[in-house]
Amino acid sequence: MGEWEILFEELVLNQKKKMLDLAGKLVGQITEEDLLQPFDYPELETSPHFRYEEGILEGILTVRAALFARKDA
Repeated sequence: MGEWEILFEELVLNQKKKMLDLAGKLVGQITEEDLLQPFDYPELETSPHFRYEEGILEGILTVRAALFARKDA
């Protein structure tokens, strides 16, 4: 695994933890798997802070995917 791949793995893990911590404050007990379906939880669905953090994660994942695609080209 390359240096940038390790960096992105850390970024993803840290952002998921941040989202899980925030979701726990908003909903109570919640799992990482529950975060895949935030619309099941109105507290998450309507939280601008949670949605912002979700967008940050999606951005990280998009950049990581683009770098993987470029590496394979």
